[in-house]
Amino acid sequence: MNEQLLMMLPNLQPAELVMIQQLTDDMTEDQQRQFVFLYGGKRKSSQTLLVLAAIGFLGVAGLQRFVVGEVGMGILYLLTFGFCGIGTIIDMVNAEAMSADYNQRQAVEAANMVRMMRR
Repeated sequence: MNEQLLMMLPNLQPAELVMIQQLTDDMTEDQQRQFVFLYGGKRKSSQTLLVLAAIGFLGVAGLQRFVVGEVGMGILYLLTFGFCGIGTIIDMVNAEAMSADYNQRQAVEAANMVRMMRR
């Protein structure tokens, strides 16, 4: 993939970079540009999830779960005050893994969308 396009995705982790290169390997440069545009708007950083989890200690637990699309868990966290704070602490520790899983799902979805537009 073109390095200028990768510069549009700040703070890429090595595993994320490898995944993106594998997903976009068979795409044209225009398709890669579309992928970066779609994926860049959807990806979440681990710092964002960490801040949202920390807000859980102020009484609004579960925001990080809503942001990554886990609405059921978000509601459960909200109603139980983040499982009495324990779930919120666990999410703070696992913010990196949560963002990596979410970003991987979004990258695959963006690649599939770009491939569908090609047809």
